[in-house]
Amino acid sequence: MKHFKSLCLLTLCLAFGHISYAGTAIDHNPEVEKTPAMVAGENFANAIQDYKDFQEHKKEMSRKERKTKRKEVKKNLKQSVKALKEASDIDMTLLIILAILIPFLAMYLYEGEITNRFWISLVLSLLFWIPGVIYTLIVILGES
Repeated sequence: MKHFKSLCLLTLCLAFGHISYAGTAIDHNPEVEKTPAMVAGENFANAIQDYKDFQEHKKEMSRKERKTKRKEVKKNLKQSVKALKEASDIDMTLLIILAILIPFLAMYLYEGEITNRFWISLVLSLLFWIPGVIYTLIVILGES
């Protein structure tokens, strides 16, 4: 259900031709909740930044401080990677369901922009629905 609001907003923006508005609407709208993948991605980026900070300042620390800080940084990094994998599994499941229902929209969400793959998926979906679904599923599942 958390993804439903952002998915509906994106679908409406795409339907009315406001593709550039779709990404900014989610970022600037406080009512739209961040997806688990977005939160996990931010946590992962923070964990990487903590690791970089540790690498820069480890010579200034004592041996004991280095050891405890290293353990803490590794623990945070492992937790963020685990959360990122779990969140991406949820998003992948929703993407597969969407690929069966609206293949070209699933391709757009997967690619993040309108590419040749999107156009191929759109043409296949408009001509013969099943080849569009098959093509989109092959692209999404083949790269993940």
